[in-house]
Amino acid sequence: MKHLLKVPEHIAAANRTLFSFELLPPLKGQNIDNIQNTIDPLMAFEPAFVNVTYHQEEFAYKTLPNGLIEKKTIRKRPGTVGIAAAILYRYGVNVVPHIICGGFTREETENALIDLHFLGVKNLLVVRGDPQPSVKYFQPEPGGHTHSVELVQQISNLNKGIYLEEDLLNTTPTDFSIGVAGYPEKHIEAPNLETDLHFLKKKIQAGAEYIVTQMFFDNNKYFDFVDRCRTAGITVPIIPGLKPISTIGQMYTLPQTFNIDLPEPLVKELLKCTDNKQAKEVGAEWAVQQCKELVSHNTPVIHFYTMGKADTIVKIAKQVF
Repeated sequence: MKHLLKVPEHIAAANRTLFSFELLPPLKGQNIDNIQNTIDPLMAFEPAFVNVTYHQEEFAYKTLPNGLIEKKTIRKRPGTVGIAAAILYRYGVNVVPHIICGGFTREETENALIDLHFLGVKNLLVVRGDPQPSVKYFQPEPGGHTHSVELVQQISNLNKGIYLEEDLLNTTPTDFSIGVAGYPEKHIEAPNLETDLHFLKKKIQAGAEYIVTQMFFDNNKYFDFVDRCRTAGITVPIIPGLKPISTIGQMYTLPQTFNIDLPEPLVKELLKCTDNKQAKEVGAEWAVQQCKELVSHNTPVIHFYTMGKADTIVKIAKQVF
């Protein structure tokens, strides 16, 4: 397999805006064919890296015949470590598995990181993760991390050969490049933009080397976010994340779910749509225009949230990359 650069190295070596995308692991019971059907048509655009999301366990409650309630643990999308390794060795492309706080102890996190290190994975994206669907606020696993900055610090320690067992001798340092999430319109739980930026800077100081943003539909929000980061002394690459709208319903669900605004011109076009096919075309065209403006501003990478669907991303990439 060819030598693969870390994400910051790839950006530094490039003389153009790079292309990347994010994948969901297949649902439990499915196989890797679902992943390959998404990846194969996107490889034509030479992705700088491919992200693979991580999902914590969920809880379901079942009423038993005796009337008691049974709590059952469900893993809907297992296999991020295995999927990341399969992509790395099948396609020879940088793979960036997500590492999350939710659902994992520090020991479980360390074991996953050791496995990824053995497999040759060099890049990670660290995120706290969402609360359980049935819980209003994020609750860490007993013995786990409450905030993503703590997870960044644990990985940075491993990069220095510092493991959780303090009496280990002659330890081998890992060699991970750490990315973190940024929010141009602030994290939904942050009281204001300045506080959100304060904690983002702490993640950089703890060892993060690049930022991938939450989706946005107004490029001015991204440009303003970059300016505020630079003013705050954050100098790492800031990669914009885009999610093309594909249904009429997303006009309402995306702002509610991700605490983002949709520009009025985009909303007006979506309101004219009579079906999802038209909405998908509007969403793709809007994303194309976003991309062209981002490229004109020498954005290092444009990162796409595919949600497991490649067709719209292919259509956009053909017009941009």
